Amino acid sequence: MRVPRPQPHLEEVLASEPGSHIAALFDFDGTIISGYSATAMLREKFQRREMSVEEIAETAQVVAQHSLGNIGFSGLMSAAAKFMKGVDEESFTQFGEELYKKHIARKIYPETRAIIEAHQAKGHRVAIISSATIYQIEPTARDLGITDIKCSAYEIEDGVFTGEIVRPLCFGEGKVLAAEELAAEYGLDLDQSFFYSDSDDDIELLERVGKPRPLNPNMKLKGIADERNWPVQRFASRGTPSWIDYTRTIYATGSLIGAFAAGLPIWALTRSQREAVNFSMGLFGDFATAITGVELEVEDERHLWSSRPCVFIFNHQSKADVMILAKLIRRDMGGVGKKEIRDIPILGKLMEWGGTVFVDRADGKSAIKAMEPLVDAIRKEGKSICIAPEGTRSLTPRLEPFKKGAFHLAMQAGVPLVPIVIHNATDVAPKNEFVMRPATVRVTVLPPVDTSAWSVRTLNAHVREVRNMFLRTLGQAEEEGEVAAPAPTPKPAKKAEKKVEPKPAKKKASPRKERKA
Repeated sequence: MRVPRPQPHLEEVLASEPGSHIAALFDFDGTIISGYSATAMLREKFQRREMSVEEIAETAQVVAQHSLGNIGFSGLMSAAAKFMKGVDEESFTQFGEELYKKHIARKIYPETRAIIEAHQAKGHRVAIISSATIYQIEPTARDLGITDIKCSAYEIEDGVFTGEIVRPLCFGEGKVLAAEELAAEYGLDLDQSFFYSDSDDDIELLERVGKPRPLNPNMKLKGIADERNWPVQRFASRGTPSWIDYTRTIYATGSLIGAFAAGLPIWALTRSQREAVNFSMGLFGDFATAITGVELEVEDERHLWSSRPCVFIFNHQSKADVMILAKLIRRDMGGVGKKEIRDIPILGKLMEWGGTVFVDRADGKSAIKAMEPLVDAIRKEGKSICIAPEGTRSLTPRLEPFKKGAFHLAMQAGVPLVPIVIHNATDVAPKNEFVMRPATVRVTVLPPVDTSAWSVRTLNAHVREVRNMFLRTLGQAEEEGEVAAPAPTPKPAKKAEKKVEPKPAKKKASPRKERKA
């Protein structure tokens, strides 16, 4: 068994004093995410051909001058601001959202996420203090549940960038000023507070707080930390993958073909396709998780076997979910996948042979019709079906809305739902990431959910109830709304009465969060 790597910063937070007077301040680039968001922004603009040849040349020159120390951060930001002149802020805000979905979300360090969540659980005031702009930071902050952001800003008039910067910038001593503003606003004690950063550019704020905590430090900050005995932690879960990571991923992906090939003799000699598929699925799950270094910590595993056949539902975070589910469920299972997978050479055919039904997610009626054979597979063959009610992989561990297909299927087949809650498969491979990395993934199997008394009329409430089970288990805020009442016991009617349908409870409006920049 692989021993989990120690996380001293996380352990320190878990043992720390609780209270809102303590701040946990985080740099952004290199600390919360791997690499630099500005680099991702420039790359995306270049790929979209939104930069002229002159702008590309001038940007390269300015970055080179900054790297050589010929111009400071203020000069770098001023040059960037010039390119923004005349641009509508709303369009750039949307660009930031798209940048997050395409590039930034998968760069978030899972270890930093865990540290942030630990601080939040302690009631500490968590904030981001960064030299980047709000457009680079806010989508990530929202995902992490952070509402306080202090950052550099471009000047805006009438919703349009003027081409100038707002001074002072949130850099160097400017970060100390930002931290002191937060302290004054919330009554924070900076002498008891934490600041996490990867760069010696932040030395002023690191020296100002009582608990400086370098994360992934550059060489200069590492030297300073060693001299002053500041605890240092470095993460390898994101950033440039090693050749070993690539090799693990390629072997794990290809092992599905090998596993099904290994099951062919069973099919040939016994004429039992079912036993051959069962052998292949279990073999794939065991081999793929082992070769990638993925270990499972499973809570209440007994629920995987207590009510078969059933409809297994799981929250879909990563491509690693396929091998995780194969290892857990192992036999007598079918699944549902997007129709695009069927067109992948070899893989599509193997999955179809293994019992996967492919549906067009854009065509609801077609999807329902395509799943009709699954009802027969449950009723006649005793198979359990595995479905992700979110419909696709989520960008982060945050649970997405549920579709109703799995719930209709369980009702029609007359079988229970068994929720499988995967806590952190994004640690292995977040969405849009090819490489899978070693990690310990927590899984909670919830008790079977009886669907025998469900009806189409009450389905929305049942979907909400089951989704809230996932949310509670993941430690996320539950969805408000009406709860499905248990089916009443039928009584002889005395006389005909006009039936009055109860009005659905109104959903409370969630308070609007203020953005602090």
